Amino acid sequence: MNTAVCPACVAIPNEKIEQIRTDIGALEISVPTIHCAACIQKIERGLNALDCVFKARVNLSLKRVSIRHNDNPNCEDIIMDTLANLGFEAHLLDDHKLNQNGDDIGRGLLMRLGIAGFAAMNVMLLSVSVWAGADGLTRDFLHWVSAAIALPTVAYTAQPFFKNAYSALRVKRLNMDVPISLAILMAAGLSIYETFHSGAHAYFDAALSLTFFLLAGRYLDHQTRARAQSAATALSALEVARAQRIKDGQITTVNVSDLAINDRVLVRKGARIPVDAVIVKGQSDLDVSLISGETMLATVGVDDQVYAGTLNVGAPLEILVTQTGSGTKLAEIMDLVQQGENLKTKYTRLADRAAGIYAPLVHLLALAAFVFWQFYSGDTRLAVGIATAVLIITCPCALGLAVPAVMTAASGRLFRSGVLIKDGAALERLAGVDTVVFDKTGTLTTGEFSVISAPKGEDLQIAVSLAAQSDHPIAQAITKYCPNQTMLSLDHIKDIAGKGVSGMYRGQVVKLGHADWVGADTVPDHVQTWLRIGQNPPVPFLFDDMLKDSAKSAVTALQKSGMRVVLLSGDTQSATDRLAQKLGIDDARGGVHPREKLETIQSLGEHVLMVGDGLNDTAALAGAHVSMAPARAIDAARTASDFVLIKDDLTLIPNCIALAQSAKRRMLENFAIAAAYNAVAIPIALIGLATPLLAALAMSASSICVSLNALRLTKG
Repeated sequence: MNTAVCPACVAIPNEKIEQIRTDIGALEISVPTIHCAACIQKIERGLNALDCVFKARVNLSLKRVSIRHNDNPNCEDIIMDTLANLGFEAHLLDDHKLNQNGDDIGRGLLMRLGIAGFAAMNVMLLSVSVWAGADGLTRDFLHWVSAAIALPTVAYTAQPFFKNAYSALRVKRLNMDVPISLAILMAAGLSIYETFHSGAHAYFDAALSLTFFLLAGRYLDHQTRARAQSAATALSALEVARAQRIKDGQITTVNVSDLAINDRVLVRKGARIPVDAVIVKGQSDLDVSLISGETMLATVGVDDQVYAGTLNVGAPLEILVTQTGSGTKLAEIMDLVQQGENLKTKYTRLADRAAGIYAPLVHLLALAAFVFWQFYSGDTRLAVGIATAVLIITCPCALGLAVPAVMTAASGRLFRSGVLIKDGAALERLAGVDTVVFDKTGTLTTGEFSVISAPKGEDLQIAVSLAAQSDHPIAQAITKYCPNQTMLSLDHIKDIAGKGVSGMYRGQVVKLGHADWVGADTVPDHVQTWLRIGQNPPVPFLFDDMLKDSAKSAVTALQKSGMRVVLLSGDTQSATDRLAQKLGIDDARGGVHPREKLETIQSLGEHVLMVGDGLNDTAALAGAHVSMAPARAIDAARTASDFVLIKDDLTLIPNCIALAQSAKRRMLENFAIAAAYNAVAIPIALIGLATPLLAALAMSASSICVSLNALRLTKG
């Protein structure tokens, strides 16, 4: 395997090559029920403990597990059994089923939410009559009608909580859905008991309102998570599906997967290179900016190495395949992106951390209430009622809404300002950012060439007249520089791919193109092209990447807020330094390859925001603590990012950070509201002063307070 470093990418490390040699098989398994950091830890710990598994990684966004395993013929069965024993539904990956499953979960939660809300309203209307003084047969009849509405509703709408609670209990673990399920079941069970015995009170409305508020939190949480996609999957858009193979002098169109090492392939002008290869015929220019970040086109010819995903903007090329499929440099970048995504999913959200403490505490309080009142009064009915009230009053509705309500309010405000948030957890991560790293080409700059130095007079007229005969990006920049220039009459025009444009003017050969073609010395500090008229000395055109209008003000605002700003680019160090000087950035690093970008991001600390737009940025975007992509970024970069700037305005970045910090304060305030509510309500429930109905009303009030506090974010 050839592991030479190229300007566009980086080599596969030796330890990875050895891993590929020793790993016998790989599995992709869909695990649609995972929804938090605890699920990730449980699955990875369980699978990595198996003798037949080399490595297991969970991608929460895709709800799938990637597994490397040995040649044990029973390994697949062992893995599936282990996942089942851990309490997770699992099936071998079917992309259609997986994508469809995500939609089904959202629609299912929304349907259950609507049914629970409708049923709760109707049962509460019936309860009004009981509260107004109905008794005897009238009260019993109203309770039975309430039961007829509530029991099937609870049985259907609370299934997400019941299933998750059962899965946890089956493997002797606790999660937030266990106390939730107990509260709902005990409220419904106590209500049935009271109805059968003509009791004065039944609490079907409490069970339904509890289910409604919990489903609201779960649905909002699902919506923020559902926006996340896999950037590694989006990179496949740059993989060419079909190629033109040359065999025995005949050109046939085949699937790229059918290509083999040493096949000859024709790459036409405007097409992407389908595989890693060596040029055997032709000369052309390649656009490698999406991969390497270099603004200057790469001139390539016979025996030069080319890489999958780069764009041929010049003449047709014949190439000899050296790497296909997973061996290409593009595939390696895809692997780096997936690794970065998996690292990001390890982040534990505030709600997940709170849940880990809250669940066991709730059970202990309810158990303590039951034991005390059973011992103190000897009345099991009273003890169960108080324990139920404790479970309901401590039910984590406010805690469950604390984060999703803020996420929904913040994402709405961001969208109105021109920013799309794709991952709710990213808002929490953005609030802690202390370093902002910018890519150069296409992020702080427009990605288009602009002329910064050019000859004058007739020389400029000749250059514009030659440039008008070519669709090369450099030639287009020259014509844009002088859009109203009078064209001269030139003869024998030739557009030579990989070299430039030539013609005859007043009996002299005129050339516009590469330095070596016209016989000039290069100027390493700038992108350039040269004009030569006859035997006169060549004169240069110098170019630079155009700076975005909002770049300077965005960088200044970030620095004023105390952020460290770093410029990281695959372009040359001199080009990177020039831009950094214009923007007032002290730390500028050029010539950085994709793997080096990811390593640099990781070396800058744990709270780095990466802003980039190209394929060479995708690994860094996926691996950064939090990431953003401009509106014009390639699909893979937008998908790898947590935020997308819908408006091409970089001043939105400091605004986003400020909003994220405000959102985190609202989250902490919501947790404080939930804690204060529990501090007051729990003692009242423990001493027996709160019935399950009053507990449900108090719980609803706390949930409403949390939601109203979150709505403060929508102002401004």
